[in-house]
Amino acid sequence: MRKRPAAERRFNAGGIADRALGTRDLPKIEAGPTDYSLLVAVILLLGLGIVMVFSASAVMAMTNFNDPFYFLKRQAVWALIGLLGMTVLMNFDYWHYKKLAPAIIVLSITLLVAVLLPGIGRISHGARRWIGFGPLTLTPSEPAKMAMVIYLAYLLSSKGYKIKTFFRGVLPPVLLGLGMFALILQQPDLGTGLTVMGSTFIMLFSAGAKIWHLLGLIGMGIPGVFAAIFMEEYRRERFLAFLDPWADPRGSGYHIIQSLYALGSGGPFGLGLGKSRQKFLYLPEMHTDFIFAIIGEELGFVGAMLVIILFFFFAWRGYRIAMNAPDGFSCLLSCGLTSMILIQALVNIGVVTGTLPITGIPLPFLSFGGSSLVFTLASVGILLNISRYCTG
Repeated sequence: MRKRPAAERRFNAGGIADRALGTRDLPKIEAGPTDYSLLVAVILLLGLGIVMVFSASAVMAMTNFNDPFYFLKRQAVWALIGLLGMTVLMNFDYWHYKKLAPAIIVLSITLLVAVLLPGIGRISHGARRWIGFGPLTLTPSEPAKMAMVIYLAYLLSSKGYKIKTFFRGVLPPVLLGLGMFALILQQPDLGTGLTVMGSTFIMLFSAGAKIWHLLGLIGMGIPGVFAAIFMEEYRRERFLAFLDPWADPRGSGYHIIQSLYALGSGGPFGLGLGKSRQKFLYLPEMHTDFIFAIIGEELGFVGAMLVIILFFFFAWRGYRIAMNAPDGFSCLLSCGLTSMILIQALVNIGVVTGTLPITGIPLPFLSFGGSSLVFTLASVGILLNISRYCTG
């Protein structure tokens, strides 16, 4: 059995599971079994996602590509790649990320800059979010989210009592998050940028930052978010459509109205798998951002609640890993990765149900999309590796 190096058997982060600031020695911990219940929940979400991607996309795939399996085949390939990456990272000891963290964050920022450069970034639907490698594409914001969590875990776990101070403890991580947020916003991708900032603040809170520092920064940031919304016409229209989608039912309110039609027509038990009506080119992005609406239409309230329950279970297991992690770095890393995935799920479901303004963000494990699926599964692989060293 492998043992953690002596230099890594210390921690000085606090703020979660009653951990005290400062340092203390930890006993040698050998690698144990992984958290198989978390793994089962992820596999269930992934399996359901593959089925629903096929069900939601078959009509559009046949219409556009004369192949109803077009999106299914691609999602299956990405799922296999993601599972392979998850398996590798399950067995890649987490403390190595502490040494790799500076290089990882520099690489991710480089990719975020590169995607904005003409000739490198690919444009689709007015957004420049992809870098092409022949037939393959990479969405740099997806690895950037994971890189940000890894680097913040490295940074915050070394601060100790400094995290209680504003200028030396809280401000540097927030400025880094704002810098990454600004780069992602240029793509433009407000939803992913807010996911990065949300994960940043949760990790700061978990590390022991003063709540008044965080609330003050959030209060100052809210006007900036509204400025970002109203500076762009399409964001302003989406926000106004969120307030009253029926004011422009064929324009800015079309997405949310069709989504609510899908959810409402599903009833308690749904129309049946494959029997969605909204997927006949009524609901835009039915296999990506709005796949939860198709789940609600075909599988009903029961199917939609099953998805939500699985995410609640994921939250319980993820935060349990954080609370039982053997050191500050792994505690913050598992907390950040869990929060990142849950924030994304919360925003997506909020958009589909009309409780949040529309922003293009996929539902983890379920939406069609290669980069999102691969890096989400990679994040789960890191969580599962940390679970092997948990003390409880």
